Amino acid sequence: MSTVTQAGPAAPAGPAPLSERRPLGDRGFQVLALACGLLVLVILVLIAVSTTQQASSWFTTEGTKIFTSNWDPTTGNYGALTFIYGTAITAVIALVLAVPVSVGIALLLTEVVPYRWSRPIVYVVDLLAVVPSVVWGLWGILVFAPWVAHIYAHIGNVLNGVWVLGPLFGPPTSGASFFTAGIILAFMITPIVTSLSREVIATVPAIDKEGAYALGATRLEMIRGAVWPHSQGGVVGAVLLGLGRAMGETIAVALVIGSSPVITSHLFAPGYNMPAVIANEFGESFGLQRAALMGIGVLLFAFTIIINIIARGIVERSARRKRGA
Repeated sequence: MSTVTQAGPAAPAGPAPLSERRPLGDRGFQVLALACGLLVLVILVLIAVSTTQQASSWFTTEGTKIFTSNWDPTTGNYGALTFIYGTAITAVIALVLAVPVSVGIALLLTEVVPYRWSRPIVYVVDLLAVVPSVVWGLWGILVFAPWVAHIYAHIGNVLNGVWVLGPLFGPPTSGASFFTAGIILAFMITPIVTSLSREVIATVPAIDKEGAYALGATRLEMIRGAVWPHSQGGVVGAVLLGLGRAMGETIAVALVIGSSPVITSHLFAPGYNMPAVIANEFGESFGLQRAALMGIGVLLFAFTIIINIIARGIVERSARRKRGA
């Protein structure tokens, strides 16, 4: 007696091995994408190398004196500390004013306002992000600065002589000041921080928010317990990107900061920062002064790169933490 064994249905073919050659189009696209990515790095390296070479005479001549506050082209002294201080002060003012408003708008658009009402607000916020900086600067120096000067005078007279607040908000000399530049920068970075924060907050899983409501949480408690832990890394990254924009903004700040190279605690006093001095003095500079301005550009470039790297690291760490959870 013989038995006949019937073969079962053939197993479906598995995925192609990785060693199999891919189509020419895929390989060409991979090479093109890799070349584009490397091109960005090459451009950054070329910018850094070329500007550093042109600023080398300033670095070698001044040495550690580049971090002094003595900037006087008539005597050949080119210390950049005044401009570094002005850049830091205006950027901090912009962050203090813009971050609470930006995060509040982002939460409003994602957690409070219905979708049909939030879309027009989103369009307006995105429209503010594309307003040219020169428009902000002209509006600031022609309209905002004369108007806010009266408010500065009132605040300065009230707080004059008050401990801590007096040295910060003393009697102003004009509307062009550190604080005015910080306000204009706050207007400029608010749309950026708002848009990035809104996109991050929108990625919070709905099940997390619904679970918080199911446990009896209020809307504020839901935001604190479910939304913020999930999105805090992305929001911090958005804030740092806004900081980089605030530090590198040129024309708007050059018009409203006052162009006075001094280090003072009075926020209502005129000052200077790194992009503004480059924009104002580069056209008439030569020799060591031009090298000094190029060196300030190198320092600003390095500061912004460091801030963007920190922002990227915070976002990636937050993403890894969420994947681990």
